[in-house]
Amino acid sequence: MKRRALPGLGLSLGLSITHLSLLVLVPMAAVVLHGLQIGPVELWRLVTAPRVMAALGLSFGAALLAAAIDTVLGLLIAWVLVRYRFVGRTLLDVVVDIPFALPTAVAGIALATIYAQTGLLGEPLAALGIQAAYSRTGVVLALVFVGLPFTVRTIQPVLETFDPALEHAAALLGASPRQVFWRVILPALGPAALTGFTLAFARALGEYGSVAFISGNLQMRTEIGPTVIMSKVEQHDLAGATALALAMLVLSMGLLLVLETVLVRQRRGAHP
Repeated sequence: MKRRALPGLGLSLGLSITHLSLLVLVPMAAVVLHGLQIGPVELWRLVTAPRVMAALGLSFGAALLAAAIDTVLGLLIAWVLVRYRFVGRTLLDVVVDIPFALPTAVAGIALATIYAQTGLLGEPLAALGIQAAYSRTGVVLALVFVGLPFTVRTIQPVLETFDPALEHAAALLGASPRQVFWRVILPALGPAALTGFTLAFARALGEYGSVAFISGNLQMRTEIGPTVIMSKVEQHDLAGATALALAMLVLSMGLLLVLETVLVRQRRGAHP
């Protein structure tokens, strides 16, 4: 009888579902049940309040924009790390993972210091009429910072296993370097890039620490959803905090399901 390193399907599936339920499903169900106790009319009133709508719009808009930027930057950085050998490559590879280990509050303080109007990068930007810190631009910068490792680390392994012979074959058939990239390399990286985009978006949507320092938390302008939730909890407005949390949960789950559906179709198209 062949021995297995892990238990059979029944026990493995049972343990997986139990842990997922305790760590994910039960807390989510608690938010949903608490939100339903508020009542549909009151829940709608709380969710459609101007301050809440502004925070939701900024949270989802900034998260989508930051994830898109991270995807482009992640592809570029992964390409450099995989395709080139240069002095300091190992150090660059380590730097990519810093947002994983750095406390988000520390990242927020650092970003606010650098991008303030008197900061190292904020001063030249201010001279160009661009206010980075304490603005929506600062929110996007913070979300790009925390989400970048996800896109790099999802694209990099796929790029490492990509067969260079496909590029050489396309070049021999007369394809230009640009055509090779767009028609041969990029389609192969599509599922990984979408996965990185989804992870960066999910990470940005729930970010609080770094944004709290660089955004300035200005009502109706630079407040994001998690900031408003914390503010309502501190004011003992549990109904308002629950309503906003439920709205973010429903909207984020809907978007993630859409992205996951697109990703599954991409994978099926790549491996019919």
